[in-house]
Amino acid sequence: MITLFGFGTGFGLPEISPFVTKTEVQLKMAGLDYRKEKAMPPASPKGQLPFIADDGETIADSTFIRAHIEGKYGFDFDAPLSLQARAQAWAFERMIEHHVYWALVGARWVDDTNFAKGPAHFFDGAPDHMRDKMREDAQFRVAENYLLSGLGRHGPDEDVDLAIRSLFALAVQLGDKPYLMGDAPCGTDATAFGALAGILTPFFDSPLRERTEKFDNLTAYVGRMMRQYYPEFAWAPLQQQAA
Repeated sequence: MITLFGFGTGFGLPEISPFVTKTEVQLKMAGLDYRKEKAMPPASPKGQLPFIADDGETIADSTFIRAHIEGKYGFDFDAPLSLQARAQAWAFERMIEHHVYWALVGARWVDDTNFAKGPAHFFDGAPDHMRDKMREDAQFRVAENYLLSGLGRHGPDEDVDLAIRSLFALAVQLGDKPYLMGDAPCGTDATAFGALAGILTPFFDSPLRERTEKFDNLTAYVGRMMRQYYPEFAWAPLQQQAA
């Protein structure tokens, strides 16, 4: 059986990391049995989560895990799509992972209030005399990567403005369809769902979340995906709708 290594439940989400969420949803899409274990990034061959163990082989990075699933198990995540639609799906995936994702990082890690509420607790188990320094160093490293991503070079409003342009593109692509590319889910839906759920979780307050919530079709899409792939999880926005 495949073992998926991730962070686990937290921040009002079934999985803290949008990249682990992507892989977990793709495992569900492929109908593969797996078990999940908690891990931290240093345990991974590439220093990041997710990674999987499968018959003695370790594969790190969500995109390479997808390629492994397709190659070993013969599952085509984009089976319903034309060649042109496959290319478009890949372009949207790159936009999500290299632009939208960094906006999420800024909201969680660079915002001091959200950092203290969320990621700072990753270090709760550290020795007392090291804990504050580890938190400070981690936030600094992430903020540095945020700067290098390009979004961090702009002001707090400007970076959200840029992220919203990408989210607008996603909303236009989705339209009134059930999934990004049509009537059936594809691999990029797992990517989009992971990032959008990470932004929309009510655990964190941010201008990014507030403006994303204005895209009604994106919020409804996350609700549908949550019901389909995590039916056991009490997704707060769905509970609020039902109240």
